[in-house]
Amino acid sequence: MEIAFAVIFGLFLPLYFVSRDKYSEFIKPLDKKDYPLKPFIPAALLLMDIIRYKYRTSYDRKLLMGITEVSGSKYSHYYLRIHWANKILYAFLGLFISVFLGLFTQHDTLYYIFCILVTAFLAYMPDKELNKRIKDRRKSIQMDFPDFLNRLTLLINAGMTVSKAWEKVVTDSKQKGALYEELAVTISDIRAGKSEYKAYEEFAKRCRTPEITRAVAIIIQNLRKGNSELVSVLRVYANECWEMRKNTAKKLGEEASTRMLAPMMLMLVAILIIVAAPAAISLQSF
Repeated sequence: MEIAFAVIFGLFLPLYFVSRDKYSEFIKPLDKKDYPLKPFIPAALLLMDIIRYKYRTSYDRKLLMGITEVSGSKYSHYYLRIHWANKILYAFLGLFISVFLGLFTQHDTLYYIFCILVTAFLAYMPDKELNKRIKDRRKSIQMDFPDFLNRLTLLINAGMTVSKAWEKVVTDSKQKGALYEELAVTISDIRAGKSEYKAYEEFAKRCRTPEITRAVAIIIQNLRKGNSELVSVLRVYANECWEMRKNTAKKLGEEASTRMLAPMMLMLVAILIIVAAPAAISLQSF
């Protein structure tokens, strides 16, 4: 096991020292809060470059879709490389922990199963974090969308075009979040000459929530075919979205309550131990 420990260090340390200056500018934009292992990411990037990994598998395409949703398409390939580097670092960490514990434990079948599970679990952590960010982003969009749709409907009813109403809601709003970032991107696209149909369709694709997909379909249908009932249709749908928001908020509250049960149970067990321990000690003394 000492040999395995030396091999891991012998592989990682040269990668770290050779890559430190080479990739220092490349990793500069990364926030250490999001990437706790940031100082070591260059080593993993160098390893990926040495093996000439192409990032073209179906798994990479799936990762790229998620990264694009969270970070945007402009820097998606950059963050794909960072994501892979992060996975490699966590796998190294799993190996290091496993081998280190192996210095003090017996090397039986259970130990090797433990090594595999720890390494696999830690390597999966960046994927889990990415999925969480995607889920949180979609929830944020779903929570903010009913208010936006309600304001949009009121302005269209007042006589504004969809694009002008869209722009006014965004410019007048002081809210920040994923939804309003995407709304602002849509305005920029239209100003740059992109057709409204295309801009709204791309907005729906970026948000990837059923509420927005349906609302955009209603708006595009109105732009293409004309629909005098647009305001009434949007008003009805805005009410539906508010109901969905209430249900989502209720569900989040239930999930929070469920998560609170575990620490409460631990506290109860601790209190029972504190209360029961003196009595048990007293009984043993008789």
